Amino acid sequence: MSDTTEQSRTTGSEDENETPAQTRKATKRGGGDPATRGRTTIADGVVEKIAGLAARDVLGVHAMGSGLSRTFGAVRDRVPGGSKSVTRGVKAEVGEVQTALDLEIVVDYGVSIGDVARDVRENVIAAVERMTGLEVVEVNIAVSDVKLPEEEEEEPEPRIQ
Repeated sequence: MSDTTEQSRTTGSEDENETPAQTRKATKRGGGDPATRGRTTIADGVVEKIAGLAARDVLGVHAMGSGLSRTFGAVRDRVPGGSKSVTRGVKAEVGEVQTALDLEIVVDYGVSIGDVARDVRENVIAAVERMTGLEVVEVNIAVSDVKLPEEEEEEPEPRIQ
């Protein structure tokens, strides 16, 4: 018995002239590679979380967001059940294959702002592209403040004594 006959018999094909590839194609269901069946969408908030965490990992980044958003965030963090906002200071615009990001950061006094900005861009781009598969077309960074060594953390005074 020939190899072709044996393969045809095991796949259930009646045609002995059919190649194994043709036999598989005929028995395949669903129409194509499973990875191409359907669409994956990624929400802006997902990209913002990834970028926020990646930016905070960079040495020299003291905080994210403007002074007002950090103040509100500190209040929100004290509320029982509240969680720390990792998206503070991050805005993402997500398309089907590309994304653009705007970050607002506070740097530590004494660091090179240019070096910190470059490191933030590299870290954010690497993290977002690796985790989402989206192409990061730009990362705009606004440095809104410098944290001086003698400044205390901005924490609102408790209203209830």
